[in-house]
Amino acid sequence: INPMGGFPHYGLVVNDWLMLHGGILGTKKRPVTLRKAIKAPARYSGDINLLFIDTSSKYGHGRFQTDAEKHKYLGELKKDKSEEA
Repeated sequence: INPMGGFPHYGLVVNDWLMLHGGILGTKKRPVTLRKAIKAPARYSGDINLLFIDTSSKYGHGRFQTDAEKHKYLGELKKDKSEEA
């Protein structure tokens, strides 16, 4: 679920997570309390068919989904050589 480089102003998600449909008001890292609905929803939207989760970087242009895809396209970089030494 983590995009390359982590989420802006949050970092990497290392614990359990829950994906919510829509938006949540408030600041980043806001604690959210989940409870049963008091009133049933007006319509049933059916089962969700999740096809794709975007894991490209949220900083910059975000071209690549994985590190392997990035290294395959760019090849060996100078910074990779210095890390191996």
